[in-house]
Amino acid sequence: MRNSIEFEIFGDYALFTDPLMKMGGEKLTYNVPTYQALKGIVESIYWKPTLLMIVDELRVLNSIKMESKGIRPIDYGGGNTLANYTYLKDVRYQVKAHFIFNPHRPDMAFDRNENKHHNILKRSLKAGGRRDIFLGTRECQGYVEPCEFGEGKGFYDNYGDIHLGTMVHGINYPDETGRNEMEVRLWNPVIKDGIIRFIRPDQCTQIRKIMDMEAKYFDGSNVESADELFRQLEEGGE
Repeated sequence: MRNSIEFEIFGDYALFTDPLMKMGGEKLTYNVPTYQALKGIVESIYWKPTLLMIVDELRVLNSIKMESKGIRPIDYGGGNTLANYTYLKDVRYQVKAHFIFNPHRPDMAFDRNENKHHNILKRSLKAGGRRDIFLGTRECQGYVEPCEFGEGKGFYDNYGDIHLGTMVHGINYPDETGRNEMEVRLWNPVIKDGIIRFIRPDQCTQIRKIMDMEAKYFDGSNVESADELFRQLEEGGE
C-alpha cells in the first residue's frame, strides 16, 4: 500500500484500559490494543499535523495472557490509595499502517511532500521512533522495529474467529473530522486467525459526542516542514 509501514511492537506489559472497568478507580485491559492506541504508537514513531495515520491491520503473535498487580495510585484528595490493575503480559504484535494527507488541514498544504514524509517515517521506525513508545499507559514501555507483516509464527494462526464484543475504536478530534467536537467511536472487532482488520474511522457508525473542541492552528511559523526536517536528517542532525 502507498506510504505504508509494517512493524513489530513488543513489551513486557500493556494496559489498553476498558473504560467501563475504570469507574471505581481500578483498571482492566482490553484483550488487544484499540485502533486509537495503535495510532498513537504510529504517531510516536513520526507525527506531523500534515498527516493522518491510518492503521490497517493488527496481527497478534503471542497468546493473550493477563496479570493483576497491586498499585498505589495518587488519590485526588492527597496521598495514595490502593487499586488492582490488570495488565496484558508478554505482548508482541505486528502492525500495518499508512498515511494520507489530512484534508481538514489546509493550513498545512505547504508541507505536503509525500516522498520525504514517507522516507522520514521509515527512517524514524528504523531508529525505534522519534518519541517513547508506550503500550496503553506510561508505565508500559514498548519497543518497535521494522518487519514484514505476516512473517513468523503466531499463536492464533489458523485459530478461527474470536469475537471481542463492543470495544472503543478511537477518538475523533476536530482536526481529523472538520467538526468542532471531540467524539468517541465504538465497533465490534473480530480476530480472524490472529489478525484484526480495522475499519477506517469514517466507517464507524457508533459515534457519541463527548465535548465541544476547536482544532489548533498550524502553519510555517510553528511547524517545521518535511523539506527542512529531511535536510537536517541528511546532514546528520536530529
